[in-house]
Amino acid sequence: MGPDGATLEARVAEFVAAVSEGDEHTALRVVNGALEAGTEPEDVLLRIIAPAQYRVGEDWAADRISVATEHVATGISDRAVAAVAATHSAPRAWYRGRIAVACVEGEWHALPARILAEVLRLRGWRVDFLGAHVPGTHLIDHLHRTGAHLVALSCSLPVRLPAAYVAVSASQEAGVPVLAGGAGFGPDGEYARTLGVDMWAPDAVTAASLVHDEWPVLGGTRVPDLAHLEDQEYALLMRDRHRLVADTLAALPARFPAMKSYTSHQMRCTEDDLSCIAEFLAAALYVDDQTLFTRFLLWTADILEARNVPVVSLLEALDLMSLSFRDFFRAGAVVGAGLTALREREGERGGGGPMGVG
Repeated sequence: MGPDGATLEARVAEFVAAVSEGDEHTALRVVNGALEAGTEPEDVLLRIIAPAQYRVGEDWAADRISVATEHVATGISDRAVAAVAATHSAPRAWYRGRIAVACVEGEWHALPARILAEVLRLRGWRVDFLGAHVPGTHLIDHLHRTGAHLVALSCSLPVRLPAAYVAVSASQEAGVPVLAGGAGFGPDGEYARTLGVDMWAPDAVTAASLVHDEWPVLGGTRVPDLAHLEDQEYALLMRDRHRLVADTLAALPARFPAMKSYTSHQMRCTEDDLSCIAEFLAAALYVDDQTLFTRFLLWTADILEARNVPVVSLLEALDLMSLSFRDFFRAGAVVGAGLTALREREGERGGGGPMGVG
């Protein structure tokens, strides 16, 4: 019998505390202790390490830990996964097919894909883990050289969906079906379906089960043509996004004179915020879904509030950006929907000062 929920919760809490303090020794002791107590390796991966890392992300979003601390924690979690893999690897006589697990180009959050790779190995698959930021050409070269039966693609940010589409279409054209996972494909995998993937899974357990049940009959998915891109709005935004950010940044001081006394750090933070807005707007245009942008804005509002930055700053920046989209039907509608959602969220709440003060 495996550990009960209370025992697992205690181990998760201890693991979170350890990685947040940069205490790798204690974190590995938690993992090894769970294994020695009879916890299955898959449960250590999925019920201790994975939820612990999710909580680390929540702590960063709530401004309880810094970006640097989150990176340290992620590094320790990755080495904990390696420790589980080293002591409980699958036999070399794999009795199932070969799977390539990779993060799409530009995607650096590799831990979820790494966990999936180890779960698949534990279940008897031969797995090639290609890691973070895998260009489509490198992925296809690997498929041709190894004869992999399936590609598992990870994408945590919607701004990487264009790169995901390149990998999906190229893999399918090479005759290799694609399993997609990660928050970048949408809460319910809606963007995975837009891009024509063969399967989508919300987590590693579901992914492993789908692969086992569906892999023998996969194939033949038609790559979508994304006809909505014919209006060129996505292409034009990608071409002009740096100018859009620069123009918005230059116009903000007229509305917020305090920006004239901003430090260079504050100006860089503001510019980064505006760049993210432009990137997520482009992603929404790419998959033709306003809710992608709206979800990002509401998440950003939560992040700003946690850092004591008035959300009205986001509204003002968006309002300035909207002036550039008077002749763009889809982009204007996406920005308008985002502004409406933010205003509804804010209600009567006020505040002042643009982004970048945190």
